[in-house]
Amino acid sequence: MPDPVSESLPGHSPDPAPAGRPPVSLAPQVSSYGSDQQGLICGFWIHPERETQALPTLAEAQVRLEQPEGGFVWLHFNLSHSGALPWLAKHAALADSFVEAQQAGSRSSRIERDGDQLFAVLNDVTFDFAFDVGDVSTLWMQVSQHLVLSARRSPLRSVDRLRMAVKRGERPHSSLGLLDHLLRDQADELQRIVRQATERVDDIEDALLAGRRPGADSEVAQLRRLMVRLQRLLAPEPSALLRMLSNPPAWVAESDKQQLQQASEEFSLVLRDIQALQERIRAVQDETAARVAQENNRTLYLLTMVTVLALPINLISGLFGMNVGGLPFLDHPHGFVVVVSLIVVLTVVVTGLLVWAVRKPSR
Repeated sequence: MPDPVSESLPGHSPDPAPAGRPPVSLAPQVSSYGSDQQGLICGFWIHPERETQALPTLAEAQVRLEQPEGGFVWLHFNLSHSGALPWLAKHAALADSFVEAQQAGSRSSRIERDGDQLFAVLNDVTFDFAFDVGDVSTLWMQVSQHLVLSARRSPLRSVDRLRMAVKRGERPHSSLGLLDHLLRDQADELQRIVRQATERVDDIEDALLAGRRPGADSEVAQLRRLMVRLQRLLAPEPSALLRMLSNPPAWVAESDKQQLQQASEEFSLVLRDIQALQERIRAVQDETAARVAQENNRTLYLLTMVTVLALPINLISGLFGMNVGGLPFLDHPHGFVVVVSLIVVLTVVVTGLLVWAVRKPSR
């Protein structure tokens, strides 16, 4: 009897194995955070009316796919594993869009139809998100009626939330329902990020209004870069979803279309919140820049005043410091007192002129 892992998924014809190639060994069961020899992170058989079954190895997933009992199978892969993409390319009959996106390293969000299945490129924050611009990674998905394949290179929060929800017993009624669940989890994570970023901006604004320098110029700039990156990566997602729903595969139910349309609207609201937060951050940056410019002008003004007030003493000391003949008061018994008095008088005169110039009303 042939090894089930060495065969393709049902409905697909695998390429013949090269001569002399050793058989693929079955991987032992692993935890949800690990991966087997083909990079499988987790797998589930999900049926809307039956208990969800975990599929920790590809062998068990293969058996479940060969014995269809309704429902669908979700397999989640780690593309950082060297065996993941070759296994998917050989056994899962990947869509051309999936392969091209992987080869090109495409990160532009899109959800489109490819024959009788869907292909999606989604961007999400990483599991260890720390408000850094680089804490955003990509998820590639292929969705058909009975099989959902997802793959990523870095752990993602939304996918982990979906995995935990399925593990707790939540049962999406279809493969497209799983995609809908993921999009809602993604929107929830983004909303949480926007809420935390808004709280940070609130604290900085309060400090500015109180006349205190928050000392958070770099933090404000980092928040703005993060919001701009999220907006750029995620903005195409709602429109791409609506375009796909205008011409979905035949197996897509009307209820799934309605739920995805609602998810698209909710996601658009989150994007509007991100855009509004960008405007607030820009206003904070402008206010901070204005305060810095005001302080610089005040400092420059004080330096100018000190320079002007020191001009008489610098000028006279420079003149009397020249080692030439004919210097005044050289032999005068009270020459020092006269020179100091002259410096004081000139300084008072210059100070009076400055005060008059400052208080003089501008015309």
